[in-house]
Amino acid sequence: MTEQRHAALGLHPIEFKPGEEHAELLKRRQIVRRTQLAALVVLLLLAAGAARTLLSRISSAHALEATTQEQSKQYVKTTQARRSQAGQTLALPGTLQGFVQSPISARASGYLKRWTKDIGAKVEKGELLAEIETPEIDQQLSQAIAAREQAAASLELARSTLTRWEGLRKKDVVSQQDLDERRSLVAQLQANLAAAEANVQRLRQLEDFKRVLAPFAGVITRRNVDVGDLIDSSRLLFTLSQTDPLRVYVSVPQAYAQLVRTGQPVTVTQGELRGRRFAGTLVRTAASIDSATRTMQLEVALPNRDGSLLPGAYVKVELPLQAGASLLAPTNTLLFRAEGTLVALVDTQGHVTLKKVAVGRNYGVDFEVLDGITEADRMVLNPPDWLATGQTVVVAAGKDGS
Repeated sequence: MTEQRHAALGLHPIEFKPGEEHAELLKRRQIVRRTQLAALVVLLLLAAGAARTLLSRISSAHALEATTQEQSKQYVKTTQARRSQAGQTLALPGTLQGFVQSPISARASGYLKRWTKDIGAKVEKGELLAEIETPEIDQQLSQAIAAREQAAASLELARSTLTRWEGLRKKDVVSQQDLDERRSLVAQLQANLAAAEANVQRLRQLEDFKRVLAPFAGVITRRNVDVGDLIDSSRLLFTLSQTDPLRVYVSVPQAYAQLVRTGQPVTVTQGELRGRRFAGTLVRTAASIDSATRTMQLEVALPNRDGSLLPGAYVKVELPLQAGASLLAPTNTLLFRAEGTLVALVDTQGHVTLKKVAVGRNYGVDFEVLDGITEADRMVLNPPDWLATGQTVVVAAGKDGS
């Protein structure tokens, strides 16, 4: 390039001093090499980053595909039906009642003079509970005694007269007809005296009811009267309950009626008495099914020596049922669909088949299988609602419910 052109372009040539031209060229070559080396390193770093990103994306894609395939599998737990080896325990509600529970009323009418026992009092048989004033019965008794004395006096006079008339008849002073009439009068007066005596005894027995006595040993659970109350035969005075032993009446569903037997042991628990279990005995059954409720009534005798159980309390009665040879399956294998009660069966290839099953007695955790499956069938535990025939599932390894 000429000096004139340099001037036109505004460039000024570098002027080298003698001996420096070669050194400057070497310096420029080193700078170019370093620049090329730096560019090469940058390009290598960019290539490495791009390769790493590509490999990471490929790995993520493979992992996503594996995860998707894994999550697309439907894992289930399975179980199998089994034969019952032991009897079931049936828990039913019940209400405690006194073995003998009686409302006590007064036979005699009058006014309550006093009461001697209050609510919660323990009484023995024949112990006095209350006294009643009966002025009307007292007057009736006095009148009946006077009538009896009057009838006795009339009978005595008639007998004396009959004796005289018999003497006169022997002398043929009076006729036989008159003598028979006297004898009839004596018989009539004897009957009147017997009636008067019976009336006296009736009123005396009625007066005995002025004292209200306990018919059996027990506890007073209710007192309905106070001093001065008007008492008649319809008025309830006390309620007396025998608390040892107690009775428990239980209604057993028809499905279990054939499995209970008289004499079998029964366990009774009360929610308020935690940790305590009371042993009773099934003493009798109704031996018939109530057509209205389809249940059979049972009576359980329950000892209560310490009095910890109170009549009227709500309790739970556990009845041990006899063991049978029925097939049992968990209730959490059931599916309820429009076509009926179903279970989901899984074959060795993991194919699902929904099959209808006939359910017998329900024991809570298990149910009785009447028809539909066998002991060899594997059933899905807690089957989801979307499960259908033909789907493929995977049985979770080590989580077989059987």
